[in-house]
Amino acid sequence: MRKINISEIATEHRCSPKGRFELHRQHISLALGGVKDVGCWGGGHPFDIELASLPPGKCNYPLHSHAAQTEHYIILAGRGILRDGVSPDLRLQAGDHLICHPGDAHQLENDGAEMLVYFVISDHHRADIGTYQRTGKRYLKPEYRTVSAIDAGYYEGEE
Repeated sequence: MRKINISEIATEHRCSPKGRFELHRQHISLALGGVKDVGCWGGGHPFDIELASLPPGKCNYPLHSHAAQTEHYIILAGRGILRDGVSPDLRLQAGDHLICHPGDAHQLENDGAEMLVYFVISDHHRADIGTYQRTGKRYLKPEYRTVSAIDAGYYEGEE
């Protein structure tokens, strides 16, 4: 059994080149001995937990979905919206829980005046593909590569 206090966990700051996407993250499961993106099969935990803070006017990531991963969000403070690219934006506030299943497109945006603070709990899979709805790009895991998706026949270029 391991124990750690959130005050002991370093904060990772991520910001996109043009500043639309910005996020402060504390990787709780890694601080408790987990292995990044590796589940029980590789000595990691069965899920990841992080504490995230989203500044006012920013989005966490581009609108995307996962082929395998499920994410559970617990809103602790602030206000914002969840965007899925199809339905009207869903209002978020402290006390809200939401779950994004594989295939559910999602993006959080802080449209309030304070930090939007939330936990993310996600399960582990040996492989996952993230799809970015606006561009059609794919993020391949465990390869950690982002590629453009080009439609092709299964055997095209193989013979």
